[in-house]
Amino acid sequence: MLLEEGARSCLLRFRHRLEEDIKPSYLMDHMISDGVISGDEEERIRTQPTRKDQAAALLELLLRKDNWAYISFYNALVKEAYDDLANMLHDDLPQVSQKAHKSSSDGCPSNAVQAVLSEGGVPQRPVVFVCRPELLNRVREKLYRLKNEPGWVTIFGMAGSGKSVLAAEVVRHQGVIEECFPGGVHWLSVGKLDKPDLLVKIQSLCFRLEQNMDTQALQRTLNSLDEAKERLRFLMLRRYPRSLLILDDIWDSMVLKVFDIHCRILLTTRNRSLTNSVSGAKYEVEVESGLDENKGMEILALYTQTNALRLPEEARSIVRECKGSPLVVSLIGALLKEKPDRWRYYLCQLQQKQFKRIRKSSSYDYDALDQAMAASIEVLPDEHRELYKDLAVIEKDVKIPAKVLSVLWNLEPEEVEDILEEFVNKSLLFVDANNRPCLYYLHDLQLDFLVEQNRTQLESLHAKVVRQYQQHYRDGPPIFRDEECLYWIRFLTYHIAKANLTQELYSLMFSLDWVSIKAQIMGPAHLINDYVEYGPILDKENSEVRSQFQEFLSLNGHHLEQRPFPDVVQLALSQPHTSEVYKQALLQAQERTCTGKLYFDWLNKSSVESLSRLVIHPHQGSIYSACFSHDGSKIATCGASKTLKVFKSTTGEKLTEIQAHDDEVLCCAFSPDDRLLATCSSDRKVKVWNVERAMLLRVFEEEHQEQVNHCQFTNTKRQVLLATCSDDNFLNVKVWNLNRPTSQNTMFGHLESVNHCCFSPDDTYLSTSSNDGTVKLFQMSSANEWKTIDVSSMFTESDEAVLVKCSTWTADGKRIICAARNGVLVFDVETSEMLLEIKTNRMSTVQYCHACPTSNLLAIAFSNYAVELWDLESNKKMADCSGHLSWVQRIQFSHDGSQLLSCSDDQTVRLWETKKVHTTSAVCLKRDSDVLFCDEEITVSAADNCNRLQVRDGKMGSVLFQSEEQSSRIRCTCMCKQPPAVALGQQDGTVQVLAVPSGKLLATLLGHTKTVLHCQFTQNGRTLITSSEDTTIRVWSWQSGEGRVLRGHKEQVRCFSRLNSSAADTRLLSWSYDGTVKVWDIESGEKLQDIDTQQGAILSCHVSPDGCLFATTSADKTAKLWRCESWQCLHTLSGHQDCVRSCRFSWDSRCLATGDDNGEIRLWSVEDGSLLKICSRDGKDGMDSLHGGWVTCLHFSPDNSLLVSTGGYIKWWDVERGEALQTFYPAGSALKRIHVSSDFSTFVTIDSIGILYILQRVV
Repeated sequence: MLLEEGARSCLLRFRHRLEEDIKPSYLMDHMISDGVISGDEEERIRTQPTRKDQAAALLELLLRKDNWAYISFYNALVKEAYDDLANMLHDDLPQVSQKAHKSSSDGCPSNAVQAVLSEGGVPQRPVVFVCRPELLNRVREKLYRLKNEPGWVTIFGMAGSGKSVLAAEVVRHQGVIEECFPGGVHWLSVGKLDKPDLLVKIQSLCFRLEQNMDTQALQRTLNSLDEAKERLRFLMLRRYPRSLLILDDIWDSMVLKVFDIHCRILLTTRNRSLTNSVSGAKYEVEVESGLDENKGMEILALYTQTNALRLPEEARSIVRECKGSPLVVSLIGALLKEKPDRWRYYLCQLQQKQFKRIRKSSSYDYDALDQAMAASIEVLPDEHRELYKDLAVIEKDVKIPAKVLSVLWNLEPEEVEDILEEFVNKSLLFVDANNRPCLYYLHDLQLDFLVEQNRTQLESLHAKVVRQYQQHYRDGPPIFRDEECLYWIRFLTYHIAKANLTQELYSLMFSLDWVSIKAQIMGPAHLINDYVEYGPILDKENSEVRSQFQEFLSLNGHHLEQRPFPDVVQLALSQPHTSEVYKQALLQAQERTCTGKLYFDWLNKSSVESLSRLVIHPHQGSIYSACFSHDGSKIATCGASKTLKVFKSTTGEKLTEIQAHDDEVLCCAFSPDDRLLATCSSDRKVKVWNVERAMLLRVFEEEHQEQVNHCQFTNTKRQVLLATCSDDNFLNVKVWNLNRPTSQNTMFGHLESVNHCCFSPDDTYLSTSSNDGTVKLFQMSSANEWKTIDVSSMFTESDEAVLVKCSTWTADGKRIICAARNGVLVFDVETSEMLLEIKTNRMSTVQYCHACPTSNLLAIAFSNYAVELWDLESNKKMADCSGHLSWVQRIQFSHDGSQLLSCSDDQTVRLWETKKVHTTSAVCLKRDSDVLFCDEEITVSAADNCNRLQVRDGKMGSVLFQSEEQSSRIRCTCMCKQPPAVALGQQDGTVQVLAVPSGKLLATLLGHTKTVLHCQFTQNGRTLITSSEDTTIRVWSWQSGEGRVLRGHKEQVRCFSRLNSSAADTRLLSWSYDGTVKVWDIESGEKLQDIDTQQGAILSCHVSPDGCLFATTSADKTAKLWRCESWQCLHTLSGHQDCVRSCRFSWDSRCLATGDDNGEIRLWSVEDGSLLKICSRDGKDGMDSLHGGWVTCLHFSPDNSLLVSTGGYIKWWDVERGEALQTFYPAGSALKRIHVSSDFSTFVTIDSIGILYILQRVV
């Protein structure tokens, strides 16, 4: 029957509107249930790339269908609350009779079908019934294969999965009966039977089949199973040749053989392998163990006669607790029908595994859930029943490989696989065959039953697991990364804890070896989770040690996720000297140095405080947003990687990862109940996700025409709304009701991009922050603008546009705080009066601010990587949160105010405990420094963050001398042993020489007109040489103040070097961005050579130790070797893919090392210019560099066997093999240079956040 013309015309007329608004996935569920579209048709529609394409495909399919499809579509629109769309289709609804359709739209069979089923003894549909259309279609598809030939269709699944109801429902379909089984359908409930009982069952069936036959044809009483089998064969083949025999609840293959009579049979069973014993074509359909959450809720709603949306929260918890088991949901639903006030009681019974109390009479063979579970196990052989009991130790939702059970049972893997196959066939165990090797798992109900049955033996069962593991792996834990290894490494601590083997747990978890193995195989989050979960047990032994291990993992987790995997011992050497982690690391380092390993101890680490509690490295690329869930247990992050990720806030363990958008994800936000997450993106879309299932619920893609910058849910659960704002010029602020396909309100007022939106604490107002320099407050009740705060008027010192980055409300809702330029402004909401201004003296801008929901604290994030906490009452800075290495994009307090979350372009998220952070007393040093190594003493000079020059005892950390704060920025420094003095060069061109340690000013040298970039004393200490941005070099007799000017360079002179360390050689080599190298006589001031390198800007230069050669490197990606006598180019070294930033000769002058801005280091032969080695390319990190940044400095060891390099971190290399031997990760990055002692045992550098590192080789 074709679609009526009126209905077709209506669909075509409103096609565009339907495509714009409908969500096909919701509608197709109803249409499949009605039988008007098939599973294959649904799948073809779902594969369409966008919602709109899916809608178009569904409408195209409808136009090819009949009148019933139109009616079903109309009914689906009504059920899904598309009332306006349904009204458009109503007038053209076709008038059809019930007989015209094989299966009516409400799913009820026709009278003729009902008569056939009643005659065949097929059970009536349960009073409470929920359709499972996908399963029905799959079984019907198998039954259609029996249309022309006999065979077997097996419906198998675990106890209570709804097999019998499905078998009865599948034949409640006129098409199936008329086309496949016109001879009728005959139902026989079998169950567990012995031979006499089976004979009685078959006699009963034969008697029923003979009722319509001539009485003379009735046979005598059947005396044996053989007679019964022959009689049944005769009846099925001769009298009912195209009929279907349904055998419900088959347990035994012996029983099934009696029905091997060459007819059409549908059977239900828990044992999928039963049909192996019979002949003929065989098909099978597995019934999933659980309904989806909505179907489970629908059953409970039908039993309790309540709207599903109005069920109490316990309803959802019941469905989740039993994983949607149809049996359990129905049992509890029936109980609630009698006692509707016992939701909480039955949920508790389920959670406490009180299966005996979950009972129901009537249509199920077992009075209580525990009996149904026990029946499956009782059919196992005794020895296998004991093995099955061991599965009680498996944790919920965990899949286990056969090899683990091979260790547990001390059996050969092949034997174990055979036993597991038996368990699977009997629906006592499930198998994930998509994995290789296969993984096995229990349904939650099966596991709960096992645990309850063996509760008194659980400790000994876990102890058996541990002992078998220890016996099998007595030489050390598995490290092969297969499924078996992954299981043991992940769950060994679980089994030890459950076995109450506390000493074994202490030994394992307080071991750096275990930390290293588990972190490498599983990642740090699982380890941190172990210390959190088993903390109460570990704390009985030593809470301080537990805390030390947990802190080490929390702060180094982002390193432990890198590949290649870092050396855990080297990381641990950065822990405090009192830490057990450090002590174990030092012992291991000392042992391993005997085998040639390199380790370095951080001598002065006690001066550095670590404030962040947890560091997560969730994304490749900048992180634009991170937020806490309302209960504080989860963190969501998103950014340039286009993904949304959710982590545990205690451990950093990743819970969910979603490829969320087609472009950068700019913001994410939790709903008030933490069940939903919203994201918005540069792709102009807003999406809403189910957090637990990582499932997309809604897409709003039509209304914003530019990138969506921010999204936020309301704070209260009263009415959950979502606000978004975008770069649109006019329609840039919208409020969404998630039950509607379009926005509920658009807020008008801003004419430029809106960067941020934020609800007041009670959701009365919505604040918006815009590039037009204003913050607007909108009333949510009317969606009208209430007032405008002109933030730009507070910045009168410049005509530049004022962009308001964000706004935040104080906890009482009486003040609103705005971030713009380099300041934070606090306004009174009622009066719009500015109450407070926090302006930084930095050159950086404020990126974001957030007010604590429970206190007067305000967190401010800056573009110079800093995060600060301020007290709004006292207008005083309370804390510095340093550690990020790039712009901090977003900060947020947890809802209880105890923690602060920050995310950055450095690809990390940091958690801070607000009560533990404080204004740090540690002084940050600038990276331009000088170091003197004298016997055992190390002296360091560097400017600090207050622009004072400091001279420090490197080993002790004490300050030997500190200058007054200088008026002009200190840009370089150098020290002299004799006389003991330090020089500093400043941005205004001034050079000062100060006595050490008195700090007395010995000389002020004036002459440079721009920044002094480099300074160096000669060997005798009487001459000081300086170079500057003013293109000159000056040679000072600093004690007299006299000096010579070396002029000739056309651009800044960043550095210079003596051609020979001998005092007699007065030649000086200088290089510049002008592409030239010049040689000078510093005694006479004469220019001896002027060499045009033809390289562009020269970035570094080094003279060989023998004084015969020098090398230059350039931005043109090349290095060149030059002779010092002829000043001719000896070799041009090509191959680097980026600017060559540094170079260094080996001490024997036979090898040159060069490093580039991509982090690559190359080793060259000086003799012929050939490439010897490219230092290992392994370890390319997330910063898109081989070295975490530019290679800025290189040094060879005295025997030329080792090379040290600096970039984002410090690496030591084997020169002969070109392999990295060790890596030291500083807290900051972008190391400028490293100072190395003459014996290559001590290394000094300063990182980008001002931390000084004195590293000493462990021996």
